[in-house]
Amino acid sequence: MERQLIGQVTHYYSKIGVAIILLEEMLQAGDKIAVVGSTTDLEQDVKSMQVEHQNIEEAKKGDLVGLKVKDKVREGDAVYKLFK
Repeated sequence: MERQLIGQVTHYYSKIGVAIILLEEMLQAGDKIAVVGSTTDLEQDVKSMQVEHQNIEEAKKGDLVGLKVKDKVREGDAVYKLFK
């Protein structure tokens, strides 16, 4: 699969399993992402996103997005959009 760097994890809320991601590119619900770091390696579909506690379908460059993740991620992990 092709991948494009789209952002970086800036914070992780372990109790609710939510990563805060600073986007460098656009991200939409339904996209497939990978979060990669020194001890992180996960892939998942983007089911929902929030900006300022509001559900959104599409986020743009510069947005800080809250994203439910299926496993622990860490600050500084890279976020990639995956393509077929």
